[in-house]
Amino acid sequence: MQDTIRQAIIEVLQELDIDGVDFVVEHPADLSHGDYACNVAMAAAKKLGKNPRELAETIVEKLEGKIECVEKMDVAGPGFINFFLTRDFFKEEVERALKLGDDWGKNTEEKGETVLIEYTSPNLFKPLHVGNLVGNIIGESLTRLYEFAGADVKRMNYPSDIGLPVAKAVWGLQKTGNDPTDIISLGEAYRTGNAAYEAGGAEKDEIVFINQKLYAGSDEELSALRIAGIKTSKDRINELCAMLGTHFDTEIFESEASGPGADIVRDNTGDLFEESEGAVVYSGEKSGLHTRVFLNSKGLPTYEAKDVGHFTLKNAAYPNWTQSIIVTGGEQAEYFKVVFSALKELFPQIGNRTLEHIPTGFLALTTGKMSSRSGNVLTGESLLEELVVSAHKRAEESRSDDVDALTQEVAVAALKYQILRHGVGSNIIFDKEKSLSFEGDSGPYLQYTHARILSVLDKVTEAGVDKLPVVLPQEPYVLEKVLYRFPEVISDARTERAPQKVVTYLTELASMYNSFYAAEKIADPSDEFAPYKAALSQAVAQTLKNGLWVLGIKAPEKM
Repeated sequence: MQDTIRQAIIEVLQELDIDGVDFVVEHPADLSHGDYACNVAMAAAKKLGKNPRELAETIVEKLEGKIECVEKMDVAGPGFINFFLTRDFFKEEVERALKLGDDWGKNTEEKGETVLIEYTSPNLFKPLHVGNLVGNIIGESLTRLYEFAGADVKRMNYPSDIGLPVAKAVWGLQKTGNDPTDIISLGEAYRTGNAAYEAGGAEKDEIVFINQKLYAGSDEELSALRIAGIKTSKDRINELCAMLGTHFDTEIFESEASGPGADIVRDNTGDLFEESEGAVVYSGEKSGLHTRVFLNSKGLPTYEAKDVGHFTLKNAAYPNWTQSIIVTGGEQAEYFKVVFSALKELFPQIGNRTLEHIPTGFLALTTGKMSSRSGNVLTGESLLEELVVSAHKRAEESRSDDVDALTQEVAVAALKYQILRHGVGSNIIFDKEKSLSFEGDSGPYLQYTHARILSVLDKVTEAGVDKLPVVLPQEPYVLEKVLYRFPEVISDARTERAPQKVVTYLTELASMYNSFYAAEKIADPSDEFAPYKAALSQAVAQTLKNGLWVLGIKAPEKM
């Protein structure tokens, strides 16, 4: 409907010989001001030097009868045009939601696109970092938004299994004798190695030497420790990703990308890359960027060179890709500008295809650090562990037939909601108590509202409320005036890289439904509007379910 109104306005502007006007069609904050509002008259009047209100009245006159489902229009304030939709429009949207079911909210805006979305990409040999956890949650939601738009999406993971951090962990395993099959022991070994490296001296030199041996694969004992650590780390990450509802179509390890990346950089040294103080660098100044090292002074590839190799492997796996998106920390924004610049020079066949970095922010707690098996250190694992413990208490009080499954679903909902409610790239303040609340702004609140509606619908059936004939109240419920916006919200959330728009919308919808539930009798056979109220309730439940799916959150049937 938003696009229909916009197109009708464009056609009227053409009739009036007015072009080049930038205007918006949006929902007014106050529902009494209509279902849509447009500033076209004010935007055009400023350009033409005319009275905006008079121009608005002219536009309204020419729009009369041209937009199906618009019952009336009026001019407000300095020249806003307000649009009021027909009663039947809202009924038809409720019916459409019920007919489409799990497809409600989907569109075809990205049909034909092959989109590679890379996210999580953890450093192995230690518990999952909270930053990787945030990246996983944002990346999974963006992936689902693209799937809802008809794209062929490939989920990609790029774990770091080689390099200095791994060498620090392997050195730490040697010195501590820690068990490489235990993820917590791996984390402790890494911290031991990192502290030794930061202290400098002979121990730092030992770690640098181990790093060289690991790259070369020249020491069986060191390589065996590395391989054992990789398996332990990957097994644990797979468990966490399964809990979070994530799977990957393709995993490319940093060690796989290392050799090809180094070879490409060497082959292009003297042309695209240049030697500088024993290292090989890419000069980004020519593109308004900065210089970065691609091969260090020992000839080993840096992250930059590995990303070149990584790109070639992704391209080989999916040569027909049209968009390549990487979700990782916002502090890497300038890094990726340089890497993308180098890639476009190395591979001109990229052409107009999209290379995009989507930043994530830092996560901090409102009340100190959470305790965990690994000590008072905030990791992605410890954060999720603490939520699972607290969620179990809530789940035991529910009507669920599977308390353990509900526990995980509530914990994941609590975590994802609190992260996704913030704008992508924004820093996140995580409030554990608020995240698990069944009231107000939280994932469990949305889950509870969905379960409540299903319970209401069970009571409707038990009460013998007839589904037909459906008698409509004369005026649409306020709930209807929000329900129909769901497909628009989904579309905007993808194009703006803004899952928080889905969070905000679902929270508003749930709040409105709970007010509707408090004010209306739904399971009442004597109420002629009861069948329609039940249909509307079912449409809201479907919308909550689909919206939660986009966020990577399950919608339990009982709570």
